[in-house]
Amino acid sequence: MTLVQMQPRSTNANPVHRTVDDAMEAAGPQVCDDMTVEVALAVMASARAGHLLVCDEDGLCTGLVTQAQLTAVRDGAAYTDHVRLRDVLGDRQPFTSPLTTMAEPEPEHAMRYRRLDALPVVDEQGSALGVLALAR
Repeated sequence: MTLVQMQPRSTNANPVHRTVDDAMEAAGPQVCDDMTVEVALAVMASARAGHLLVCDEDGLCTGLVTQAQLTAVRDGAAYTDHVRLRDVLGDRQPFTSPLTTMAEPEPEHAMRYRRLDALPVVDEQGSALGVLALAR
């Protein structure tokens, strides 16, 4: 008997036409921006997730926080148990569209410039669809 190693077949043979939708991962846990840092860390731990997508009261994605970010905030001198995720996020963070091709520089540039491990993928209305993560 001969063992044959099967390789997954790409849906797009040409990487120029590969879109963010082809490369993104599932959205994972989504939380509201009024959640405290301590509760968000507990949610992240129980979900065994490295990041959380943060949404506003209308359900629109406002950004993404990582465990490292939240731990740094919690360990900071100015931390109180009243700090909310919206306070951590500050200005609206970068996003990408599922229709963006992987050949376009925007997603990679945004991730490198802001030193992000993951970038939220949102639809035209701003709802989170998934996450574009750096390859490990």
